[in-house]
Amino acid sequence: QVQVVESGGGLVQPGGSLRLSCAVSGIAFSLYSMAWYRQAPGKQREWVAAITTGGNTNYADSVKGRVTLSRDNTKNTVYLQMISLKPDDTAVYYCNAQRGVFSHWGQGTQVTVSS
Repeated sequence: QVQVVESGGGLVQPGGSLRLSCAVSGIAFSLYSMAWYRQAPGKQREWVAAITTGGNTNYADSVKGRVTLSRDNTKNTVYLQMISLKPDDTAVYYCNAQRGVFSHWGQGTQVTVSS
């Protein structure tokens, strides 16, 4: 049974910080690339960040400089550290694990940036 579980979302003021977590079980975590996506109401799902099995990271221009993606293979967990949050960051954030043809998604965690 594969489980991808996001957590850490919530309400934060503009300029605030938040750390999202994605705990994975049921797969060989270290062999999977991990990524975060987000979807705001009425909008398409947007890619946010990705990290390879080797630890290389890539970020969308919209979050570059404000977001850091990391992984802890001993805990089967990836983290999305977000700072200087903006109202436009408001969305449901989804965690994805991918290896070849296999792709697993979490249920999402809500991030709301509002004063």
